[in-house]
Amino acid sequence: MTGSGFVAVLLAGGFLAGCANPAADQAMVAQNALVGMPKQTLLSCAGVPERQATAGDLEFFTYRSNRLYSYPSWGGYGGYWGYPYGAWGGYGYDVRSIDCDATFTLRNGAVERIVYGGSSSGGSRLGQCYVIVQNCLTQIPSQSPQPSMAPAR
Repeated sequence: MTGSGFVAVLLAGGFLAGCANPAADQAMVAQNALVGMPKQTLLSCAGVPERQATAGDLEFFTYRSNRLYSYPSWGGYGGYWGYPYGAWGGYGYDVRSIDCDATFTLRNGAVERIVYGGSSSGGSRLGQCYVIVQNCLTQIPSQSPQPSMAPAR
């Protein structure tokens, strides 16, 4: 590989690494790490679920987390063609919502499975799921999140 090719590969790798979402990664870790957690521990670290259901010997606890954020955007149409035509347009704000539903399936008083859902998709949803499971991950010594994992408030 030539020197410039090597530099291009390094830069591309750096850009891809910059897109990583550590909170999403921790949410995926939680899907395995929290299996076996007792119901009492789940309730103490995640709180009271938004919804609860029972079917046979299974219990389902669903937690929900959502966040709204806005960012500046171009809100105009048209352009400038010089006097006397003028221009129009302006700046506005786009508002987006990220949400996560985390459903914990419990059998015999212990977590058996965690399924994430919601209307958002991809890493942004998983990052929001982390908000639900972060306190529970601290209950498992080998899976304690790093201090940098705390979401911005």
